[in-house]
Amino acid sequence: MLSVGALTLLHCKAKAKTGGVGKIGLQLWSVRNAMNEDPIGTLKLLADIGYKDVECAGYSEGKFYGMSPMEFKKVLADLDLEMQSGHTQTGKQNPETKNTMTNGWEGALKDAAEMGQKSMILAWIAPEERDGLDKYKELVELLNTCGEKAKEYGIQMGYHNHEFEFENFDGVVAYEYMIENTDPKLVAFEMDHFWVKKGNADSVDLFNKYPGRFPYWHVKDMDDTPDAFFTEVGSGIIDWAPIFQNKEKSGMQYFYVEQDDFRGIEPLDSVKISHDYLKNFDPKV
Repeated sequence: MLSVGALTLLHCKAKAKTGGVGKIGLQLWSVRNAMNEDPIGTLKLLADIGYKDVECAGYSEGKFYGMSPMEFKKVLADLDLEMQSGHTQTGKQNPETKNTMTNGWEGALKDAAEMGQKSMILAWIAPEERDGLDKYKELVELLNTCGEKAKEYGIQMGYHNHEFEFENFDGVVAYEYMIENTDPKLVAFEMDHFWVKKGNADSVDLFNKYPGRFPYWHVKDMDDTPDAFFTEVGSGIIDWAPIFQNKEKSGMQYFYVEQDDFRGIEPLDSVKISHDYLKNFDPKV
């Protein structure tokens, strides 16, 4: 495996290209250990690979990866990186945590606005927050309420799916219930294409049913194994051509490479493979 130092030398001359899919972003959860150990050095490596936009997964109680909003904003600017989007949490799992959707939401929005973020995406909900349709009704109310406050700061509230939202409750698919009962002016959706497939749904079918509701995407691939594990974009079984061919219908504005876990490869090597595939990918071919 390449070390961080070796990656720096290897990628220092890499140029950012967008291919046929537009600007390529990265969800920083993919390199979370490296970001925790050396956020500035890791961001430099990502910029060298060619990423131009990153999505935050390290905001907590007023700090972005241990830095104030203005400190982190300067780090990104110095590396010619943007951060349009960041993940958040409901706070119901850890009620004492500050600056969540249920404890100090306005503080989180102030920090995001200071950073220049355009969206706040609810990244995950705990099992006890989704064990019935009534819980999803509560979630919809929370998303609409937080979305209304976010709009005051010029920020778009969003929701990121996993596979569990495709559970059916007496004929009602939770994900479809959420889309149909959130205010489209207040709540958008960040479609994770891996988890859509894992949930036995189809991304393009959802674009057709709910056009314009998916301005954010997570692009990750699924390997051809019994456990359908994560793999680098372009190395798996997801057919990206029809997905990207329908990006206008979906409403997509930004997309982020993400890989949740890895087998036999270092995360930084992995995200370079995904980037390079997308850089050269033409969905019209």
